[in-house]
Amino acid sequence: MNITKYEHACLVLEHENQRLVIDPGGFTEPLPPLKNVTAIVITHQHPDHWTNEQLARIRENNPDAPIFGPAGVAAAASDWNITTVVGGASETAGAWTLEFFGGEHAVIHDSIPVIDNLGVLVNGEFWYGGDSFTVPPKPVVSAAIPAGAPWLKISEVMDYVAELAPKRAIQTHDAVLSDKGLSLSVARISDVMAGYGGEFTVLQPGESLAL
Repeated sequence: MNITKYEHACLVLEHENQRLVIDPGGFTEPLPPLKNVTAIVITHQHPDHWTNEQLARIRENNPDAPIFGPAGVAAAASDWNITTVVGGASETAGAWTLEFFGGEHAVIHDSIPVIDNLGVLVNGEFWYGGDSFTVPPKPVVSAAIPAGAPWLKISEVMDYVAELAPKRAIQTHDAVLSDKGLSLSVARISDVMAGYGGEFTVLQPGESLAL
């Protein structure tokens, strides 16, 4: 399985010549034409994780690709046929087995309502928690780790990585950081992973990694 990182929180996984797109949002540059997309996952309704324009771009070449997301996504993206999922649900689409865990977005501030958010475990190996620190009840081989957001501080990220303990990880949710800010987060995450023998890789938009 390979993963390609795009700007901010958008990831594209490839397996058996099929693609899975996760969180194609508004902080991501317009995605290139993608073929063989057999599933799309949107973890929550915030616009940095999905837009109508990005979905239309993906569906242009992949009209039958199902879109999975929690109820908040189904309500926000009402122009699309969203397969609504809940924590504990499992779905299969092409080469992808998708297991969903969690339920709520991390708290940004007491004045801001907490929306639903579901992380996804892909093919029993790769974990992406969306905007949460949810730890799935299964071992994680590889993961995407949030590097910066209004809802996190680096000590929380470090604790999260230590609990997940993935063998390999990349950064996500990084458009809110300067280059120097990202390097600071990367250093802290890398230190935690090095402590148990894990490996953290920084990917630039469009770069890929074999998981």
